[in-house]
Amino acid sequence: MSRKIITPGDIRDHVLRLGEKYPPIPLDSVDRTVRDPRGVRDRFGHVIDYLARVELEVDRNVLELLTLLPDVSETDRLFYADVWQPQEIQHGLILDRLQQDIDLSPADPNTDHVSPKIRILGSLAHFKPVQEVARLLYYLTGAATEKAAVVAYNLLVDGLDDMGEDAVSRTIVQPIRRQEPGHFAFYRLSATEMFQQNVLTPWQVRLAKVLRRASFSPVGAHTPQHRAQFGGVLTTLGLDQKVEDFGAQIGLVEHELLWARDQGMRVPDYILAALRDTIEQFRVNGLPGRVPAAV
Repeated sequence: MSRKIITPGDIRDHVLRLGEKYPPIPLDSVDRTVRDPRGVRDRFGHVIDYLARVELEVDRNVLELLTLLPDVSETDRLFYADVWQPQEIQHGLILDRLQQDIDLSPADPNTDHVSPKIRILGSLAHFKPVQEVARLLYYLTGAATEKAAVVAYNLLVDGLDDMGEDAVSRTIVQPIRRQEPGHFAFYRLSATEMFQQNVLTPWQVRLAKVLRRASFSPVGAHTPQHRAQFGGVLTTLGLDQKVEDFGAQIGLVEHELLWARDQGMRVPDYILAALRDTIEQFRVNGLPGRVPAAV
């Protein structure tokens, strides 16, 4: 855990800097020139499709946030409404346009269905102690999601560069990649500040551990089909061979805050189990559903 004492003002300043430094990427600023559309589709089509869908699902993510945090703080609102959502929507629109350029069907995001589990927890969130636990879970989920995005975009840039797809790499994926670490930093700062300020009592921390273990799912992988697709993304990017390292990266914040005292636990076991399950789902079932729109 960071030794620097984080204040609410530090977090707000970080959010304001993000908004100033990284405005949403305009659609007309990117160069969608693809030298080998079929090659990109065959190698990375399902990766681009998955990323586009997840980025476009931010509207549902906001609905979930409002369900879990009815008394959301002004800094959290500033982050999700003025910085994160506008940036992520543009990421999704640009990637979705790109996948259609390489003859894939448009993304099919879930933008409005909030899961029953979220609604149940949200029904209890008017109790302040429950809302504090929900707020921590929101930060942990956000940190894991954004770290996964950073890793995926890094590897996608490497793959596109290897293929000589300079325009897509330079004007689409690299600008998107540059915006993700700031999101991760917001969630890490926010979660760490809760612990430094002793916002949570021991019983709330224990409850957070139980709920996190029971509810963890890789980003965008809440159905068997989506888990297989996520496993396909990991396999294509070579992360199936480095699953423990990947798990350690996406579980960094919760390991620091929830599990650091558990000797020998480099990766929270529920994260590793979930990642291995997606890879197994892909190996058994392949990539379901999505096929090129034109051949």
